[in-house]
Amino acid sequence: MSKEITGALFKQMILHGAAAITAQKQAINDLNVFPVPDGDTGTNMSMTIATAAEALRKAAPASVGQASSVTASALLQGARGNSGVILSLLFRGLSKALKGMETADAAAFAAAMQEGVAAAYKAVMKPAEGTVLTVSRLAAKRAVDTAAEGADVEATLAAAIEEGYDALAQTTDMNPVLKKAGVVDAGGKGYLLILEGMLAELRGEPIPESMEEPETHKEKADFNAMAQEEITFTFDTVYVVRKAREDIDLMPLRAYLSSIGDSLVIGEDDETFKVHVHTDIPGAALTESQKYGTLELAKVENMRSQADALAAGQTAQSTDDLDAIEEELENGESGHKVAAPEKAVGFLAICAGDGLAAVFRDLGCDAVVSGGQTMNPSTESILAGIDQVPAETVFVLPNNGNIIMAAQQCQGLTEKNVVVIPSKTVPQGITAMMNVDPEAEVASITEAMTEALSTVTTSQITYAARDSDFDGFEIHQGDYLALKEGKLFGTDTQLDALLEKLAEEGKDASFISLYYGEDVTEEAAQAAGTRFQAVCPDAEISVLSGGQPVYYYIISFE
Repeated sequence: MSKEITGALFKQMILHGAAAITAQKQAINDLNVFPVPDGDTGTNMSMTIATAAEALRKAAPASVGQASSVTASALLQGARGNSGVILSLLFRGLSKALKGMETADAAAFAAAMQEGVAAAYKAVMKPAEGTVLTVSRLAAKRAVDTAAEGADVEATLAAAIEEGYDALAQTTDMNPVLKKAGVVDAGGKGYLLILEGMLAELRGEPIPESMEEPETHKEKADFNAMAQEEITFTFDTVYVVRKAREDIDLMPLRAYLSSIGDSLVIGEDDETFKVHVHTDIPGAALTESQKYGTLELAKVENMRSQADALAAGQTAQSTDDLDAIEEELENGESGHKVAAPEKAVGFLAICAGDGLAAVFRDLGCDAVVSGGQTMNPSTESILAGIDQVPAETVFVLPNNGNIIMAAQQCQGLTEKNVVVIPSKTVPQGITAMMNVDPEAEVASITEAMTEALSTVTTSQITYAARDSDFDGFEIHQGDYLALKEGKLFGTDTQLDALLEKLAEEGKDASFISLYYGEDVTEEAAQAAGTRFQAVCPDAEISVLSGGQPVYYYIISFE
């Protein structure tokens, strides 16, 4: 019977929780009410927590505070879809409450669970009851009450799960969509499965063997090779300063360091900031930085001397204490290079399909992250895309309602200014890009792109991933489904019948674009375009290869 959670135990609890949800991710996917095969909750939550499991396998946390910190950081980077982001927020708040603790007893862990709930509610723009938020809130409250009665950690977590399942059962009646489908909230169920895995670890039960290994990102830039002629400033300078206060503004320091050197990167958390800069006067950099806090660690290396040694076949002298920090700063938190700003604004789009990616690049997007239907990209993947854009401000077009929150998590994780335009569909993203004036101010660009979203109507044709009785439609697995603005428009066993109905809906449009997917031949797509032209003779019709998976057609009406 566990009285306290140590760092090592917390690590195993997360590994067990990750295994538990992975083993049942398809069962959670099956709870999704909408029968479209698009970014299912079980897949997103299991892949999100798998990143934490991977990070913990490489760590040996000495305290529960350290273990929870590793977990929270990895979850933030690996968050996929709205459910994955909310899961990361629950553990971020938990980590904040456990910060600095060697161990956590029942009361401390229950309070940390409640802090996680507060973090999730605070971050969600419009918290909806009958979701994982409800389940986590009531579970945490029960945990606090149980711990206050003197229960140990195991009993406290068991009580929280019991309350969570009572709350989960109520989500069916709290959410009209869930009630109509007769199912409980998928995100709430996923969260409880993770907690059940954590409880199973406390009880000494074996971890399920069906856990899948998470994806890992192996790429790593090599910054060691540097010729003498490429060295502008002599000293590679890296240091850590403990902040004088948590809300201190580092912008004046950034401006000063930029004036005396290059290759500047500043990373920070609530308590410290880390600096990497190439300069000829490292002492001046350190002196100026001490106006913002207390210098804790520093490394200064002569890059010219190192280059000479390497050229002579010798081993360059180096300090080792801050190598890990330097790599983190130069490559970014997630192991990728941050492009130096060459212009004021840049653009990143998220989409699936080579044709759609080409459209966004033609419209001026600097980078495209692959993802969308069936595979929502992680926060880390989006962040890597942002950092490769050589601009001070990067506009991000998620082009999927389930990716917006993950994109928003990138704000504050990079030195770049990130503006997320809440595009929920690819046509919205394309229309937003068509309304960009790259010479305008950031605020003006943001306003123009955001306003453009409402000028386009999006329809999509896909297939039913499961049998369902939804919104008055009796749907059978494999049926064709037509969506209009994300809502079910029609269902049929014949694709042409749905195309005809959607064409009728577009009679008042001036411009109609059909982006056909990877499972549609060019001949069939051109025939669809001809059908639309016959029904909408006054509209300008474009038929383009999108190459997207899952969706046979994505149709834009303007």
